[in-house]
Amino acid sequence: MLAGNHSMVTEFSLAGLTSTPELQLPLFFLFLIIYAVTMVGNLGMITLILLSSHLHTPMYFFLSSLSFIDLCHSTVITPKMLVNFVAVRNTISYSECMTQLYFFLVFVISECHMLAAMAYDRYVAICNPLLYNAMMSYQVCSWMIFGVYIMGFIGATAHTMCMLRVHFCKVDVINHYFCDLFPLLELSCSPTFINEVVVLCFSAFNILFPTLSILSSYIFIIASILRIKSTEGRSKAFSTCSSHISAVAVFFESAAFMYLQPSSVSSMDQGKVSSVFYTIVVPMLNQLIYSLRNKGVKVALMKLYEKGFS
Repeated sequence: MLAGNHSMVTEFSLAGLTSTPELQLPLFFLFLIIYAVTMVGNLGMITLILLSSHLHTPMYFFLSSLSFIDLCHSTVITPKMLVNFVAVRNTISYSECMTQLYFFLVFVISECHMLAAMAYDRYVAICNPLLYNAMMSYQVCSWMIFGVYIMGFIGATAHTMCMLRVHFCKVDVINHYFCDLFPLLELSCSPTFINEVVVLCFSAFNILFPTLSILSSYIFIIASILRIKSTEGRSKAFSTCSSHISAVAVFFESAAFMYLQPSSVSSMDQGKVSSVFYTIVVPMLNQLIYSLRNKGVKVALMKLYEKGFS
């Protein structure tokens, strides 16, 4: 009965996004459509990059990895959320909750660092084009992606181990639609100071460090672009980076709002809205942004389309 951390709680109830019955079914269909688009978009992007030989470059290697992270990230959260919209009791067991928390953290932290790796790739491509093949070789890209996942696993392990120390008792309703750090800490009947310090320290590193890396990369990129004399060359360089900037802005703003403030300050209801963006909307938007604004992806799609008909 005791679940490893001497918790009296063996299952939790999830409050969900809203308690209004009239909104449950419309929200179910809305998020079902978003999840379907996310699955098709990310699987399609991975397949397209695998099948198109001219997309076998570092930029698309990182993009396929981002698609995989978004696919997993969304799958950890959305299916359970959809079930809760139509279920009579929105419950999740203690072990399922800790598992969901762990894998959610793995993929959300990995996404932070993957976006930073993609910014560095664009920096090298635009600011050091002659050294690009040497600086972004297959081995370098592989090690960068390996490092991204290592950061995800280290951060998730630290947070989850700290959460396993927490004693839960009496109130077992999580004021959220999935098992997240601050909503779980609100249910604790033991001191959570260490947990909050760990959350703030790791969040500062996993959000601020990639953000500063991305900002630094784009400061050098913009300076380099402004030195390009031809308007066409300048426009091409800006269009290459604009899709990445759009994805980064939405993801980091919503994640920072949730995690870079103490739980005593943050509002869980506001946090839910913020969480919807980086857990559900961003994994869908990333592929729409990259596919609609990326010339290489459009060309690859047209070639596959023509090959299919021929």
